[in-house]
Amino acid sequence: MSGPAPAWKGRVEAVLGVASSAILLAMMLLTFVDVVVRYLFNRPVRGAFEVTELLLLVLIFAGLPLVSFADEHAVMDFVDRLLGRRGQRGLEGLVQALCAGAMAGLAWVVWKKADRIWAYRDATDVLRIVYGPFVYFMAAMIALTALIHLYKVVERR
Repeated sequence: MSGPAPAWKGRVEAVLGVASSAILLAMMLLTFVDVVVRYLFNRPVRGAFEVTELLLLVLIFAGLPLVSFADEHAVMDFVDRLLGRRGQRGLEGLVQALCAGAMAGLAWVVWKKADRIWAYRDATDVLRIVYGPFVYFMAAMIALTALIHLYKVVERR
C-alpha cells in the first residue's frame, strides 16, 4: 500500500472539483431563472438552451480528468479474484496505458475536428456563440486525461 497522498494531488482534485461544481451551479441557476421568467412573464431567457448545452459540454469534459485522476471510473473486478496481487498491478498498469493511448488518439482526432469547426466559424443559432473554443477545450481535457492515465502508469512502478 502507498502512503498518504502528496499535497499537490489534493490541490489538483480540489481545483477540478470546484470548477466542475461551479459549472453545475451556473447551469442550475440559468435553468431556474429561465423557468421562473418563462412562468411569470411568459418570456424565456434568450439562448438559455444553447448556453445550457455548452455548459453541459464543459461540465462533462472538465469532469473527465477529475474522474480519471480520482480513479472513479466504473470497473468490473471479476478478473481480480483470479489474479494475484502482482497480476492485478500488471493488469491495472496495462489498462492505464491503454486508456492513455486511447485518450491521446481521441484528443488528436477531436483537435483536428476543432480546427475544421474553427475554420468554418460554426456558431449557435440564437446567440451566435462560436463552437471552436469549446471543441478545443474538449480536446485539451481529453489530452489532460491521457496525461493523467500516463502518470498513473509511471506512478504504479
